[in-house]
Amino acid sequence: MKKQIDKYFYSTFFKLFSVVSMQSLIVFSVNLADSVMLGSYSETAMSGVSLANQIQFLLQMLVNGTANGLVVLASQYWGKKQTAPIKKVLSAAFWTGIFFAVVLGAAVLISPTGLLGLLSDEAQIVAEGSEFIKIMSVSYIFFAISSIFVSLMRSVETVKIGFYISVATLFVNIGLNYMLIFGKFGCPELGAVGAAYATVAARIVEFVIITVYVFFFDKKLKVKIKDLCSFDKTFAKDYFRTGLPLIGSAGSWGIAMTVQTAVIGRLGEAAIGANAVAAPIFQLVAVLYSSASSASSVIIGKTVGENDIPRVKKYSVRLQIIYVITGLVSSALLLLVKNAVIGIYNISDETHLLANTFINILAITVIGSAYEAPCLCGIVSGGGDTRFVLFNDIIFMWCLVIPMSILSAFVFKWPVAVTFFILKADQIAKCFVAIPKVNRYRWIHNLTRE
Repeated sequence: MKKQIDKYFYSTFFKLFSVVSMQSLIVFSVNLADSVMLGSYSETAMSGVSLANQIQFLLQMLVNGTANGLVVLASQYWGKKQTAPIKKVLSAAFWTGIFFAVVLGAAVLISPTGLLGLLSDEAQIVAEGSEFIKIMSVSYIFFAISSIFVSLMRSVETVKIGFYISVATLFVNIGLNYMLIFGKFGCPELGAVGAAYATVAARIVEFVIITVYVFFFDKKLKVKIKDLCSFDKTFAKDYFRTGLPLIGSAGSWGIAMTVQTAVIGRLGEAAIGANAVAAPIFQLVAVLYSSASSASSVIIGKTVGENDIPRVKKYSVRLQIIYVITGLVSSALLLLVKNAVIGIYNISDETHLLANTFINILAITVIGSAYEAPCLCGIVSGGGDTRFVLFNDIIFMWCLVIPMSILSAFVFKWPVAVTFFILKADQIAKCFVAIPKVNRYRWIHNLTRE
Protein backbone atom coordinates (compact mmCIF):
# COMPACT_ATOMS: atom_id res chain seq x y z
CA MET A 1 0.00 0.00 0.00
CA LYS A 2 2.84 2.38 0.89
CA LYS A 3 4.48 1.81 -2.48
CA GLN A 4 1.19 2.55 -4.21
CA ILE A 5 0.78 5.78 -2.25
CA ASP A 6 4.38 6.81 -2.99
CA LYS A 7 3.87 6.09 -6.68
CA TYR A 8 0.65 8.13 -6.71
CA PHE A 9 2.25 11.08 -4.94
CA TYR A 10 5.36 11.35 -7.08
CA SER A 11 3.65 10.61 -10.39
CA THR A 12 0.82 13.07 -9.71
CA PHE A 13 2.99 15.83 -8.29
CA PHE A 14 5.67 15.71 -10.96
CA LYS A 15 3.11 15.42 -13.76
CA LEU A 16 1.40 18.56 -12.51
CA PHE A 17 4.72 20.25 -11.75
CA SER A 18 6.35 19.49 -15.10
CA VAL A 19 3.41 20.51 -17.27
CA VAL A 20 2.67 23.68 -15.27
CA SER A 21 6.40 24.51 -15.35
CA MET A 22 6.59 24.15 -19.12
CA GLN A 23 3.43 26.20 -19.51
CA SER A 24 4.73 28.94 -17.22
CA LEU A 25 8.16 28.90 -18.87
CA ILE A 26 6.57 29.54 -22.22
CA VAL A 27 4.41 32.35 -20.80
CA PHE A 28 7.40 34.05 -19.23
CA SER A 29 9.48 33.39 -22.36
CA VAL A 30 6.92 35.49 -24.21
CA ASN A 31 7.40 38.30 -21.66
CA LEU A 32 11.17 37.93 -21.90
CA ALA A 33 10.98 38.05 -25.70
CA ASP A 34 9.03 41.32 -25.41
CA SER A 35 11.69 42.74 -23.11
CA VAL A 36 14.65 41.53 -25.20
CA MET A 37 13.20 42.69 -28.52
CA LEU A 38 12.27 46.08 -27.11
CA GLY A 39 15.63 46.29 -25.32
CA SER A 40 17.44 45.89 -28.62
CA TYR A 41 15.05 48.42 -30.19
CA SER A 42 15.16 51.14 -27.49
CA GLU A 43 15.96 51.21 -23.77
CA THR A 44 13.24 53.82 -23.26
CA ALA A 45 10.65 51.61 -24.97
CA MET A 46 11.76 48.63 -22.88
CA SER A 47 11.50 50.61 -19.64
CA GLY A 48 8.11 52.04 -20.61
CA VAL A 49 6.66 48.61 -21.33
CA SER A 50 8.19 47.25 -18.12
CA LEU A 51 6.40 50.03 -16.24
CA ALA A 52 3.10 49.32 -18.00
CA ASN A 53 3.42 45.62 -17.25
CA GLN A 54 3.12 46.43 -13.54
CA ILE A 55 -0.55 47.23 -14.16
CA GLN A 56 -0.88 43.95 -16.04
CA PHE A 57 0.87 42.28 -13.10
CA LEU A 58 -1.71 43.72 -10.69
CA LEU A 59 -4.52 42.28 -12.84
CA GLN A 60 -2.65 38.99 -13.05
CA MET A 61 -2.38 38.80 -9.26
CA LEU A 62 -6.07 39.60 -8.73
CA VAL A 63 -7.12 37.02 -11.32
CA ASN A 64 -4.69 34.47 -9.88
CA GLY A 65 -6.20 35.01 -6.44
CA THR A 66 -9.65 34.53 -7.95
CA ALA A 67 -8.52 31.35 -9.72
CA ASN A 68 -6.73 30.00 -6.65
CA GLY A 69 -9.93 30.27 -4.62
CA LEU A 70 -11.58 28.16 -7.29
CA VAL A 71 -8.74 25.61 -7.24
CA VAL A 72 -8.88 25.15 -3.45
CA LEU A 73 -12.58 24.30 -3.43
CA ALA A 74 -12.70 22.50 -6.78
CA SER A 75 -9.75 20.22 -5.96
CA GLN A 76 -11.35 19.21 -2.64
CA TYR A 77 -14.63 18.38 -4.41
CA TRP A 78 -12.61 16.54 -7.05
CA GLY A 79 -11.15 14.43 -4.23
CA LYS A 80 -14.73 13.54 -3.26
CA LYS A 81 -15.58 12.73 -6.91
CA GLN A 82 -18.28 15.41 -6.96
CA THR A 83 -18.38 17.57 -10.09
CA ALA A 84 -21.71 19.41 -9.75
CA PRO A 85 -20.47 21.65 -6.90
CA ILE A 86 -17.35 22.51 -8.93
CA LYS A 87 -19.48 24.07 -11.67
CA LYS A 88 -21.43 26.08 -9.08
CA VAL A 89 -18.20 27.43 -7.60
CA LEU A 90 -16.92 28.17 -11.14
CA SER A 91 -19.76 30.63 -11.76
CA ALA A 92 -18.75 32.81 -8.79
CA ALA A 93 -15.05 32.74 -9.77
CA PHE A 94 -15.80 33.46 -13.44
CA TRP A 95 -17.71 36.68 -12.82
CA THR A 96 -15.30 37.82 -10.13
CA GLY A 97 -12.44 37.56 -12.62
CA ILE A 98 -14.39 39.53 -15.23
CA PHE A 99 -15.17 42.21 -12.65
CA PHE A 100 -11.47 42.83 -11.98
CA ALA A 101 -10.68 42.89 -15.71
CA VAL A 102 -13.40 45.46 -16.46
CA VAL A 103 -12.52 47.76 -13.54
CA LEU A 104 -8.79 47.79 -14.24
CA GLY A 105 -9.32 48.07 -18.00
CA ALA A 106 -11.60 51.08 -17.50
CA ALA A 107 -9.04 52.75 -15.23
CA VAL A 108 -6.34 52.29 -17.86
CA LEU A 109 -8.49 53.72 -20.66
CA ILE A 110 -9.54 56.73 -18.57
CA SER A 111 -6.06 57.77 -17.44
CA PRO A 112 -3.09 55.71 -18.67
CA THR A 113 -0.60 58.53 -18.16
CA GLY A 114 -1.93 59.28 -14.70
CA LEU A 115 -1.60 55.64 -13.62
CA LEU A 116 1.94 55.23 -14.93
CA GLY A 117 2.89 58.65 -13.58
CA LEU A 118 2.40 57.18 -10.12
CA LEU A 119 5.16 54.67 -10.89
CA SER A 120 7.79 56.93 -12.43
CA ASP A 121 8.60 60.60 -12.96
CA GLU A 122 10.53 59.92 -16.20
CA ALA A 123 8.28 61.60 -18.79
CA GLN A 124 9.58 59.71 -21.85
CA ILE A 125 9.24 56.33 -20.19
CA VAL A 126 5.70 57.14 -19.01
CA ALA A 127 4.74 58.27 -22.53
CA GLU A 128 6.01 55.01 -24.09
CA GLY A 129 4.24 52.94 -21.47
CA SER A 130 0.96 54.83 -21.86
CA GLU A 131 0.69 54.04 -25.57
CA PHE A 132 1.41 50.39 -24.85
CA ILE A 133 -1.04 49.97 -21.97
CA LYS A 134 -4.02 51.58 -23.73
CA ILE A 135 -3.90 48.84 -26.36
CA MET A 136 -3.16 46.11 -23.81
CA SER A 137 -6.32 46.92 -21.84
CA VAL A 138 -8.34 45.29 -24.64
CA SER A 139 -6.85 41.92 -23.67
CA TYR A 140 -7.77 42.07 -19.97
CA ILE A 141 -11.12 40.27 -20.23
CA PHE A 142 -9.68 37.58 -22.51
CA PHE A 143 -6.83 37.06 -20.05
CA ALA A 144 -9.17 36.79 -17.05
CA ILE A 145 -11.46 34.21 -18.64
CA SER A 146 -8.56 32.12 -19.96
CA SER A 147 -6.88 32.08 -16.55
CA ILE A 148 -10.07 30.97 -14.78
CA PHE A 149 -10.67 28.15 -17.27
CA VAL A 150 -7.06 26.92 -17.19
CA SER A 151 -7.16 26.84 -13.38
CA LEU A 152 -10.48 24.99 -13.50
CA MET A 153 -8.92 22.30 -15.66
CA ARG A 154 -5.86 22.12 -13.39
CA SER A 155 -8.04 21.54 -10.32
CA VAL A 156 -9.34 18.32 -11.89
CA GLU A 157 -5.82 17.28 -12.96
CA THR A 158 -6.20 18.24 -16.63
CA VAL A 159 -3.03 20.21 -17.27
CA LYS A 160 -1.83 19.50 -20.82
CA ILE A 161 -4.31 21.89 -22.40
CA GLY A 162 -2.62 24.78 -20.58
CA PHE A 163 0.71 23.76 -22.09
CA TYR A 164 -0.69 23.56 -25.63
CA ILE A 165 -2.24 27.01 -25.24
CA SER A 166 1.08 28.43 -24.11
CA VAL A 167 2.87 26.99 -27.15
CA ALA A 168 0.33 28.61 -29.48
CA THR A 169 0.68 31.91 -27.61
CA LEU A 170 4.47 31.76 -27.89
CA PHE A 171 4.47 31.45 -31.68
CA VAL A 172 1.80 34.11 -32.21
CA ASN A 173 3.36 36.62 -29.83
CA ILE A 174 7.01 36.29 -30.88
CA GLY A 175 6.15 36.20 -34.59
CA LEU A 176 3.99 39.31 -34.42
CA ASN A 177 6.49 41.03 -32.12
CA TYR A 178 9.22 40.63 -34.69
CA MET A 179 7.04 41.95 -37.48
CA LEU A 180 5.42 44.87 -35.63
CA ILE A 181 8.24 46.11 -33.39
CA PHE A 182 10.87 46.27 -36.14
CA GLY A 183 8.60 46.64 -39.19
CA LYS A 184 9.41 43.34 -40.94
CA PHE A 185 7.61 41.61 -43.86
CA GLY A 186 5.96 44.82 -44.96
CA CYS A 187 4.50 45.68 -41.55
CA PRO A 188 4.86 49.19 -40.08
CA GLU A 189 7.61 49.76 -37.49
CA LEU A 190 5.57 50.40 -34.33
CA GLY A 191 8.01 49.76 -31.45
CA ALA A 192 6.26 49.38 -28.10
CA VAL A 193 2.82 49.78 -29.71
CA GLY A 194 3.60 46.82 -31.99
CA ALA A 195 4.43 44.70 -28.94
CA ALA A 196 1.03 45.60 -27.49
CA TYR A 197 -0.85 44.54 -30.64
CA ALA A 198 1.10 41.27 -30.70
CA THR A 199 0.22 40.52 -27.07
CA VAL A 200 -3.48 41.27 -27.59
CA ALA A 201 -3.57 38.90 -30.57
CA ALA A 202 -1.89 36.18 -28.50
CA ARG A 203 -4.42 36.64 -25.66
CA ILE A 204 -7.32 36.25 -28.09
CA VAL A 205 -5.83 33.03 -29.50
CA GLU A 206 -5.36 31.76 -25.93
CA PHE A 207 -8.98 32.60 -25.07
CA VAL A 208 -10.42 30.86 -28.14
CA ILE A 209 -8.48 27.61 -27.58
CA ILE A 210 -9.29 27.18 -23.87
CA THR A 211 -12.95 28.18 -24.31
CA VAL A 212 -13.48 25.68 -27.12
CA TYR A 213 -11.77 22.97 -25.06
CA VAL A 214 -13.80 23.59 -21.89
CA PHE A 215 -17.17 23.62 -23.64
CA PHE A 216 -16.67 21.00 -26.35
CA PHE A 217 -13.81 18.63 -25.47
CA ASP A 218 -13.53 18.29 -21.69
CA LYS A 219 -15.24 15.10 -20.49
CA LYS A 220 -14.67 15.44 -16.73
CA LEU A 221 -16.86 18.45 -15.92
CA LYS A 222 -18.89 18.96 -19.12
CA VAL A 223 -19.35 22.69 -18.49
CA LYS A 224 -22.17 24.47 -20.33
CA ILE A 225 -22.72 28.19 -20.85
CA LYS A 226 -25.73 28.02 -18.52
CA ASP A 227 -23.39 26.89 -15.72
CA LEU A 228 -21.61 30.25 -15.92
CA CYS A 229 -24.89 32.14 -15.69
CA SER A 230 -26.39 30.16 -12.82
CA PHE A 231 -25.94 31.62 -9.35
CA ASP A 232 -26.08 29.40 -6.28
CA LYS A 233 -26.05 31.53 -3.13
CA THR A 234 -24.73 28.74 -0.90
CA PHE A 235 -21.76 27.82 -3.09
CA ALA A 236 -21.05 31.46 -3.92
CA LYS A 237 -20.83 32.14 -0.19
CA ASP A 238 -18.44 29.18 0.19
CA TYR A 239 -16.33 30.51 -2.67
CA PHE A 240 -16.02 34.03 -1.32
CA ARG A 241 -15.28 32.78 2.19
CA THR A 242 -12.40 30.77 0.74
CA GLY A 243 -11.42 32.97 -2.17
CA LEU A 244 -11.57 36.51 -0.78
CA PRO A 245 -8.52 36.04 1.48
CA LEU A 246 -6.58 34.70 -1.53
CA ILE A 247 -7.80 37.58 -3.70
CA GLY A 248 -6.88 40.01 -0.93
CA SER A 249 -3.44 38.44 -0.55
CA ALA A 250 -2.78 38.42 -4.29
CA GLY A 251 -4.14 41.95 -4.72
CA SER A 252 -2.08 43.19 -1.76
CA TRP A 253 0.99 41.56 -3.28
CA GLY A 254 0.25 43.06 -6.70
CA ILE A 255 -0.19 46.56 -5.24
CA ALA A 256 2.96 46.10 -3.17
CA MET A 257 4.93 45.14 -6.28
CA THR A 258 3.55 48.24 -7.99
CA VAL A 259 4.65 50.37 -5.03
CA GLN A 260 8.07 48.72 -5.21
CA THR A 261 8.25 49.64 -8.89
CA ALA A 262 7.29 53.21 -7.97
CA VAL A 263 10.14 53.31 -5.44
CA ILE A 264 12.64 51.98 -8.00
CA GLY A 265 11.13 54.25 -10.66
CA ARG A 266 12.20 57.28 -8.66
CA LEU A 267 15.80 56.14 -8.28
CA GLY A 268 16.77 57.06 -11.84
CA GLU A 269 16.60 55.64 -15.36
CA ALA A 270 19.45 53.19 -14.69
CA ALA A 271 17.51 51.64 -11.80
CA ILE A 272 14.37 51.32 -13.95
CA GLY A 273 16.35 49.72 -16.77
CA ALA A 274 18.18 47.34 -14.41
CA ASN A 275 14.88 46.25 -12.89
CA ALA A 276 13.44 45.75 -16.39
CA VAL A 277 16.37 43.42 -17.17
CA ALA A 278 16.42 41.55 -13.85
CA ALA A 279 12.67 41.03 -13.42
CA PRO A 280 12.04 38.80 -16.48
CA ILE A 281 15.09 36.63 -15.72
CA PHE A 282 13.92 36.17 -12.16
CA GLN A 283 10.38 35.38 -13.29
CA LEU A 284 11.68 32.64 -15.58
CA VAL A 285 13.55 31.01 -12.70
CA ALA A 286 10.66 31.62 -10.28
CA VAL A 287 8.56 29.38 -12.53
CA LEU A 288 10.03 26.42 -10.64
CA TYR A 289 8.64 27.35 -7.24
CA SER A 290 5.40 28.85 -8.53
CA SER A 291 4.72 25.59 -10.38
CA ALA A 292 5.53 23.62 -7.24
CA SER A 293 2.99 25.78 -5.41
CA SER A 294 0.28 25.15 -8.03
CA ALA A 295 0.90 21.39 -8.02
CA SER A 296 0.93 21.28 -4.22
CA SER A 297 -2.39 23.12 -3.94
CA VAL A 298 -4.12 20.57 -6.18
CA ILE A 299 -2.62 17.46 -4.62
CA ILE A 300 -3.10 18.65 -1.02
CA GLY A 301 -6.63 19.90 -1.73
CA LYS A 302 -7.65 16.64 -3.37
CA THR A 303 -6.23 14.57 -0.48
CA VAL A 304 -8.02 16.74 2.10
CA GLY A 305 -11.23 16.24 0.11
CA GLU A 306 -10.64 12.49 0.38
CA ASN A 307 -10.40 13.05 4.16
CA ASP A 308 -7.11 11.12 4.36
CA ILE A 309 -5.39 13.28 6.99
CA PRO A 310 -2.37 10.98 7.66
CA ARG A 311 -1.54 11.09 3.96
CA VAL A 312 -1.90 14.89 3.90
CA LYS A 313 0.74 15.13 6.64
CA LYS A 314 3.12 12.78 4.82
CA TYR A 315 2.73 14.73 1.60
CA SER A 316 3.46 18.04 3.33
CA VAL A 317 6.81 16.73 4.64
CA ARG A 318 7.88 15.43 1.23
CA LEU A 319 6.83 18.66 -0.44
CA GLN A 320 8.98 20.77 1.89
CA ILE A 321 12.06 18.77 0.90
CA ILE A 322 11.23 19.37 -2.77
CA TYR A 323 10.88 23.10 -2.11
CA VAL A 324 14.36 23.39 -0.56
CA ILE A 325 15.92 21.59 -3.54
CA THR A 326 13.95 23.84 -5.90
CA GLY A 327 15.30 26.95 -4.18
CA LEU A 328 18.92 25.85 -4.50
CA VAL A 329 18.45 24.94 -8.17
CA SER A 330 16.73 28.30 -8.86
CA SER A 331 19.58 30.22 -7.25
CA ALA A 332 22.18 28.34 -9.28
CA LEU A 333 20.28 28.95 -12.52
CA LEU A 334 20.08 32.69 -11.88
CA LEU A 335 23.82 32.92 -11.35
CA LEU A 336 24.48 30.70 -14.37
CA VAL A 337 22.49 32.67 -16.95
CA LYS A 338 22.80 36.25 -15.73
CA ASN A 339 25.85 37.31 -17.77
CA ALA A 340 24.57 35.80 -21.00
CA VAL A 341 21.15 37.40 -20.67
CA ILE A 342 22.34 40.85 -19.56
CA GLY A 343 24.72 40.86 -22.53
CA ILE A 344 21.79 40.69 -24.94
CA TYR A 345 20.48 44.11 -23.95
CA ASN A 346 21.58 47.38 -25.51
CA ILE A 347 21.92 49.26 -22.20
CA SER A 348 24.33 51.71 -20.56
CA ASP A 349 27.27 50.56 -18.43
CA GLU A 350 25.59 51.88 -15.29
CA THR A 351 22.40 49.93 -16.02
CA HIS A 352 24.46 46.81 -16.82
CA LEU A 353 26.31 46.97 -13.49
CA LEU A 354 23.13 47.57 -11.51
CA ALA A 355 21.29 44.73 -13.27
CA ASN A 356 24.11 42.36 -12.32
CA THR A 357 23.80 43.45 -8.67
CA PHE A 358 20.01 43.05 -8.69
CA ILE A 359 20.28 39.48 -10.01
CA ASN A 360 22.90 38.58 -7.38
CA ILE A 361 20.47 39.74 -4.68
CA LEU A 362 17.62 37.76 -6.25
CA ALA A 363 19.83 34.65 -6.32
CA ILE A 364 19.94 34.85 -2.51
CA THR A 365 16.31 35.69 -1.82
CA VAL A 366 14.93 33.11 -4.28
CA ILE A 367 16.01 30.33 -1.90
CA GLY A 368 13.58 31.73 0.66
CA SER A 369 10.88 32.34 -1.95
CA ALA A 370 11.09 28.76 -3.19
CA TYR A 371 10.35 27.46 0.31
CA GLU A 372 7.90 29.90 1.87
CA ALA A 373 5.72 30.66 -1.17
CA PRO A 374 4.69 27.06 -1.97
CA CYS A 375 4.46 26.23 1.74
CA LEU A 376 1.96 29.00 2.37
CA CYS A 377 0.24 29.37 -1.02
CA GLY A 378 0.39 25.66 -1.92
CA ILE A 379 0.18 23.52 1.21
CA VAL A 380 -1.54 25.86 3.69
CA SER A 381 -4.00 27.41 1.21
CA GLY A 382 -4.63 24.10 -0.55
CA GLY A 383 -5.37 22.54 2.82
CA GLY A 384 -8.14 25.06 3.43
CA ASP A 385 -6.52 27.80 5.55
CA THR A 386 -6.64 30.72 3.12
CA ARG A 387 -6.81 33.56 5.65
CA PHE A 388 -3.34 33.02 7.09
CA VAL A 389 -1.58 33.91 3.84
CA LEU A 390 -3.44 37.24 3.67
CA PHE A 391 -2.53 38.31 7.20
CA ASN A 392 1.06 37.15 6.78
CA ASP A 393 1.52 39.14 3.57
CA ILE A 394 0.00 42.28 5.05
CA ILE A 395 2.28 42.19 8.09
CA PHE A 396 5.50 41.53 6.20
CA MET A 397 4.88 43.67 3.15
CA TRP A 398 2.98 46.68 4.45
CA CYS A 399 4.33 46.88 8.00
CA LEU A 400 7.97 46.08 7.27
CA VAL A 401 9.18 45.96 3.66
CA ILE A 402 7.41 48.99 2.12
CA PRO A 403 8.06 51.44 5.02
CA MET A 404 11.71 50.37 5.35
CA SER A 405 12.38 50.62 1.60
CA ILE A 406 10.84 54.11 1.44
CA LEU A 407 13.03 55.21 4.36
CA SER A 408 16.06 53.67 2.66
CA ALA A 409 15.42 55.35 -0.70
CA PHE A 410 14.15 58.79 0.25
CA VAL A 411 15.15 59.51 3.85
CA PHE A 412 18.48 57.79 4.45
CA LYS A 413 19.44 57.95 0.73
CA TRP A 414 21.10 54.53 0.89
CA PRO A 415 22.50 52.98 -2.33
CA VAL A 416 20.01 51.61 -4.84
CA ALA A 417 21.23 48.04 -4.22
CA VAL A 418 20.49 48.32 -0.49
CA THR A 419 16.95 49.53 -1.18
CA PHE A 420 16.44 46.70 -3.67
CA PHE A 421 17.60 44.13 -1.09
CA ILE A 422 15.17 45.52 1.51
CA LEU A 423 12.35 45.19 -1.04
CA LYS A 424 13.10 41.46 -1.37
CA ALA A 425 14.19 40.63 2.21
CA ASP A 426 10.74 39.43 3.32
CA GLN A 427 11.21 36.32 1.17
CA ILE A 428 13.84 35.11 3.64
CA ALA A 429 12.02 36.32 6.77
CA LYS A 430 8.76 34.53 5.84
CA CYS A 431 10.55 31.17 6.06
CA PHE A 432 10.67 31.52 9.85
CA VAL A 433 6.87 31.76 9.82
CA ALA A 434 6.28 29.06 7.22
CA ILE A 435 8.26 26.33 9.02
CA PRO A 436 6.18 26.19 12.23
CA LYS A 437 2.91 26.94 10.41
CA VAL A 438 3.16 24.02 8.00
CA ASN A 439 4.44 21.49 10.52
CA ARG A 440 1.76 22.09 13.14
CA TYR A 441 -0.96 20.95 10.68
CA ARG A 442 -3.60 23.37 11.96
CA TRP A 443 -4.22 24.41 8.37
CA ILE A 444 -6.10 21.22 7.43
CA HIS A 445 -9.75 22.16 6.82
CA ASN A 446 -12.23 20.25 4.67
CA LEU A 447 -14.27 23.01 3.01
CA THR A 448 -16.68 20.81 1.06
CA ARG A 449 -20.37 20.23 1.73
CA GLU A 450 -21.95 16.80 2.03
